[in-house]
Amino acid sequence: MWWTDRWRIPTLALLGVLLAWLAPFGLAAQQAQEPVAAETPPAQVKAFVELLDDPDVRAWMRQQLAAAPEPAAAAATPPAAEPDATVVAIERLREHRQVIAAALPTLGRDLGQAFGRLQAEVSELGVFFLVPLVIAFVGAGYLAEYLFVRGSRRLRRRVLDASERTIAERVLKLGLRLLLALAGVLAFALGSLGAFLIFDWPPLFRGVAERLLIAFLLLRLGLVLGRILLQPLLPKLRVLPVSDDEARFWYRRWAAFLGVFAFGWAIAKSVRLLGAPGATVTIVAYLLAIGLVAVAIETIVDRRRGAIAAAGDEENGAAVPSAVPTILAIGYVLLVYGLWLLGATYAFWLVLVAGVLPAAISVTQRAVNNLLRPVGATLSTETDPPSILAAVVERGARAALIVGAALFLAWAWDIDLDAVARGESGLGLVASGLISVVVIALLADFGWHVARTAIDVTLHGAKSEGDLDPQEARRRARLRTLLPIARNMLMVLVAVTAGLMALASLGVQIGPLIAGAGVIGVAVGFGAQTLVKDIISGVFYLLDDAFRVGEYIVSGSFKGTVESFSLRSIKLRHHRGALYTVPFGSLGAIQNLSRDWVIDKLAVNVPFDTDLAKMKAIVKQIGKELAADPELAPNIIEPLKLQGVQAMGQFAMEVRMKMKTKPGEQFVIRRRAWAMLMKRLPEAGIQVALPTVQVSGGEAGPAAGAAQALELAQKQAAE
Repeated sequence: MWWTDRWRIPTLALLGVLLAWLAPFGLAAQQAQEPVAAETPPAQVKAFVELLDDPDVRAWMRQQLAAAPEPAAAAATPPAAEPDATVVAIERLREHRQVIAAALPTLGRDLGQAFGRLQAEVSELGVFFLVPLVIAFVGAGYLAEYLFVRGSRRLRRRVLDASERTIAERVLKLGLRLLLALAGVLAFALGSLGAFLIFDWPPLFRGVAERLLIAFLLLRLGLVLGRILLQPLLPKLRVLPVSDDEARFWYRRWAAFLGVFAFGWAIAKSVRLLGAPGATVTIVAYLLAIGLVAVAIETIVDRRRGAIAAAGDEENGAAVPSAVPTILAIGYVLLVYGLWLLGATYAFWLVLVAGVLPAAISVTQRAVNNLLRPVGATLSTETDPPSILAAVVERGARAALIVGAALFLAWAWDIDLDAVARGESGLGLVASGLISVVVIALLADFGWHVARTAIDVTLHGAKSEGDLDPQEARRRARLRTLLPIARNMLMVLVAVTAGLMALASLGVQIGPLIAGAGVIGVAVGFGAQTLVKDIISGVFYLLDDAFRVGEYIVSGSFKGTVESFSLRSIKLRHHRGALYTVPFGSLGAIQNLSRDWVIDKLAVNVPFDTDLAKMKAIVKQIGKELAADPELAPNIIEPLKLQGVQAMGQFAMEVRMKMKTKPGEQFVIRRRAWAMLMKRLPEAGIQVALPTVQVSGGEAGPAAGAAQALELAQKQAAE
């Protein structure tokens, strides 16, 4: 069926524009049956105009104006009180409704007269000649653009095949694509509007045709922007990170919305050019805006339909999306149109900007983060922070959009920014202070997000693992320890500074606030000595580099791996899973078991007649084999070696061995060394000594010997 999503929106938009364009012609034809008589001014009016043209009368009027007294006397009378703004707004709305209501009955006559003027000017060609003429010049524009595209085909291919290995190459490629697209639009403009302006046309006919061609040009520029951002056919060139279906959906809706807006603007401007009254032009604009409302509502409804279809395609049957966002979106569109229809200009612009600005900021943020993402990263990778350049551009664009929206509102509300900046009235002072607050907030937001992104990028690089030398590993561990605290302190500093500056810009004396904060700080310090002790102790622990995140420490009865810490306490994860939260003031002396290296000692009991030279050779060979193991070798600093006899016991002599390893790696190496020792020593005739007792005499000798051996074993177990 041809009535698909691909054709529905363009067809509706085209029908709406054609109906809006052809309806006035029908009215004009109807009015042609009733010719309008030329109004002849009365004789008194003619005499008054001729009198004003007399040079003597003009000279006398200039003398009288020069001799007029100064208006200082009028200053003695007190100025009239300014009416309330609410009353003025209500009166303005009432007047607007009255003007529109008065213009509705004469809408057909006014449009007929307006288009009758155009008909009279182009009576030889016919007013309907305008449509094929515009189509012909639009075709000429497309022909010029086609020739340009064909001539620059090789350059376009080189740009499309350009590398995107770095952010600079990606941005350069996007810039070249945008320049080529704009050059194509320029060729379209020269071929259509430029060719049209060469010929000499009647004034009204020329103005209407110019506006229609400008509408086509605006549509082409908007489509270029949409194609750059969405690129429905080439996903790798897409700036906005959306799926193919979403790209096609939004590109078609954007084209429909822009087409209805551009041609609606052209028709409304043409009606004004043809001499229609202002109220009539406003009514025509209201009628044409219905097309924009229809496109917006259809887009909202179709988005919900697509979300429901996507939920139905889920394997587990996802829940149907709520209808509340759809209802709110439709209500917002109707509210904007209703405010415009009622003539509530201030509220209309405020609501429109309040709805469009967040969407523009969101689209800009996604586009910038996708375009300036780190090399090799994607937006789906949540662990990859955005680049510093992306943070600078994104926050700068965000601030520019907010400032631009504020300036646009000032223009729409007819606010004198110079008078506001000078603070000539009480309202001006308040507005100036609010502007200063907004500027301070934007600067603080920009600085904070750029600094936070720089910290996050550094932290992400410090978390990467690999074959690192000990010095680099220590540096990265120290970064992982200090940067989170620096980030939190920076956030507090920026927030407090921005808050104080904002209060100062509003006229609040911040000196007493700072002094009061100092007094309160002293009072809190006396009342919370333990808290202050914890914070200061933590600062000195960090300055001494006593521990880092990921290290295993022991402090009194607390031991575990450092997971994180705040300004007041540290979190230790015990090797059995328990999590300790220990205030810095309670740590005391710290034993760090993860710094630099450890020496692990092994002790074994052997008989008194053991050949120590043979045992030393066996231990040395085991140490060499452990150091040659590719899995264990990177963690062994000094191999296993025999130290000698440590002590002479009652039944054996204690022989001790040692090795130097990286912190935390000694346990695996020790287990492997014990397994090899228990195998090699018996093979060499060296047995591990066991406690023995010799008992002699009497029948009770064996029982006494057994009891003595049991007692000795229990004593050793207790030790």
